[in-house]
Parts: sequence; C-alpha cells; structure tokens
Amino acid sequence: MADQQQSPEPTITPQELAELAERTRKVMADYLQRHAADTAENPDPLNVAHAFTQMTAHLVQNPQKLWEMQAAFWQDYMQLWSSSVRRFWGLEQAEAKPVIEPSPSDRRFKDRDWSENVAFDFIKQSYLLAARTIENAAGETNGLDEKTKHKIEFYTKQFIDAMAPSNFALTNPEVVRATIETKGENLVKGLKNLLDDIERGKGRLAIKMTDYGAFEVGKNIAVTPGKVVYQNDLIQLLQYEPTTPTVAKRPLLIVPPWINKFYILDLRPSNSFIKWAVSQGQTVFVVSWVNPDERLAQKTFEDYMNEGILDAITAIEKATGEPEINLIGYCLGGTLTAATLAYMAAGGDKRVKSVTFFTTLVDFTEAGDLTVFIDEEQLKSLEARMSKKGYLEGSDMATTFN
Repeated sequence: MADQQQSPEPTITPQELAELAERTRKVMADYLQRHAADTAENPDPLNVAHAFTQMTAHLVQNPQKLWEMQAAFWQDYMQLWSSSVRRFWGLEQAEAKPVIEPSPSDRRFKDRDWSENVAFDFIKQSYLLAARTIENAAGETNGLDEKTKHKIEFYTKQFIDAMAPSNFALTNPEVVRATIETKGENLVKGLKNLLDDIERGKGRLAIKMTDYGAFEVGKNIAVTPGKVVYQNDLIQLLQYEPTTPTVAKRPLLIVPPWINKFYILDLRPSNSFIKWAVSQGQTVFVVSWVNPDERLAQKTFEDYMNEGILDAITAIEKATGEPEINLIGYCLGGTLTAATLAYMAAGGDKRVKSVTFFTTLVDFTEAGDLTVFIDEEQLKSLEARMSKKGYLEGSDMATTFN
C-alpha cells in the first residue's frame, strides 16, 4: 500500500504565536481607544441611524406587510430544513431542486461543497433566504424620499454582504480545507494581515488595496521621460516631448484629478496614455497636483481653476509660443475642466480649441452610490473636520473609496 501523503508541518512556532498574541492585544487596544474617541466626537458620521429609524417607522405602519414577509420566509425555511434533513438521511437526491439559488454571477458560492455538502448547502440557502427577506424589507420604503431610500438600500446590502457565510472561517468550505491542509497557518497569516491594516491606519482599519512595494519610478510608474517647466502653490506642469519626426502644431494639456495623480495615465509602457500620445506626435503637458497641507487651507475651487488650468495654459504658451491648445480632463479634473471652460467662454477666452473628457461626471443630479455619503448632516461633519486642519486627509478620501 502506498504511503499516505502527510500534511505539512506548521511553520508557526509557539514563540511566534505568543508574540502574535501580544501584538494582537496591543493593536486591538489601540483600535478600541481610537474607535471610542471617534465615536465620542461623532457617533454617526454617515448619518445612517436616522435613515434606518425612518425605515423602521415606515414599516411598523404596515404590520400586514411585515407579517406576510415573515410568513413567506418561514415557509421557505421549513421547506429548506425538511429537504436538508431528507438529503442527510439519503431520502432525497443531492440534485433535487434547491429552495433558493445564488445568482450565476455570485462567485462566493462557486466551490462544489456549497452544493454537494448538505451542511454547507443548508448554510448557503439559509443565508440567501434571510438576505432576500431583509432586502425586501428595505425595499418596502416607498413613502420615503429617494435619498433616504437609496441610503437604506446601500447599507442594507453592505450588511448582507458582510454577513455572508463565505466571510467566516467555520462556514466557508474552502477556508476549512485550507485550515486543515496548512494546520491553521492560513488563519495566522490572515490575522497578521488584519493587524497590518489596523497598524497602518494608526488605530483605524486601513485596508491595503495594493502592494505598496510593487511600484518603481521609471519601470511601472511614471515611465515616460518628462520635465517640470512651471510650478506654483498648487501644481507642477510637466512637459513630454513627442517622439516622432513630425510634430502636431497645437500642444495637448491633460488635467488629471487631484485626488489621484498624473501617473495613473503613465504606469507601464504597454498601457501608458502619455507614452502613446507622444508617439503620435503630440507635445504633451500634464498637471501634477500638490498634496495640500495647512499652508493651502485658504485655497478654493476657484484657485484650482486659476492656478491649475488657466496658469498651465499661460505657461504652455510661454514654453511653446502656441496660443491655442487641445485639452483632456480626467475624472474630477474633467469636472474642473468643464467649469473652467464655462468661465473662459463667459470671458471670451478661446485658447482651448478642443476638449476630451475621460470618465468625467459633470451633472451630479444622479451620482450613484456616491450620494450615500453626501447629505447635509455628513457635509456639516466633513466641514467641521476639515476646518481643524484646513484640508482633507488622503486617508479619509481612501476610506470613502474603500
């Protein structure tokens, strides 16, 4: 008989576990202290409680509808329980039609054990039934204004997704298998990642979205050679020379968002828009926005227009002798571009001959999920925080995107 393959021995020593336990104690103490301070300063910065209070008040006014939703849930749940018991005792085939199925695009339940293992299939379907009932309850808010309804639906979905059994070690078959195979080393590594995220945020959860050590200037970030030809309080203006024998007469100015940076358009030679533009005979200028601090507390949107785009256009004319340019506005830089063009048109300034917008929102009437984070209460909270330093920390902006 062939020898059975032995599971690998764990590489985590008792001393390392003890050190990890002490690190966990310290990090969590700092996290709880910071959380308590933040909560004391502003217990509901996203104004979520008010929205759900309105939803609850609306639902209790229609007890008949609540009863119908609960009755439907328990009827489906009892059917699931009966089917699962019959499958467990071999009285029903595994291929029997489930009470509820995940969406075909739902990747959380792709592992075969979510369907073939009776226990995990029961957990999956129980979650999906509860999720559907909660979503239906959140959707029964026709009497509320659209912004409040949107906020309720958004945060309800976040809660439902967070409670998915795939997010917990004991109810995720893939994690259970990995834990057995690695003798728990996967859980230790996961804990280390969590501690790293909390330590990075100095008491706040700062989720790492990328490998910070993976980028190297000139290799996979800011790969196209350029030079600074002008700067002021808010920008440095970068110039990139064309790489073709013939050159377009009119220069090209790119205005990226100030919550991002110019190098989003210049990451690798294979996907760099700036490199492509200069290879087409374009003399390219790009605005590189400064990271603001207390010294720029008095700067306004108007200053970003004047010192960002308008000063850049003047500097381009001095550098090239050309009085007209083509313009690209990217994301929030495009929003600023649109406002600047309106200002220039009102003053009869015709130096911009064409404009192209990349992923730019100009009409914010329907801004999607972003509106969940913007209402009068949240704006007041944001303004109060910004008034202390005079600017918004990049980490706070990152939290919104996360």
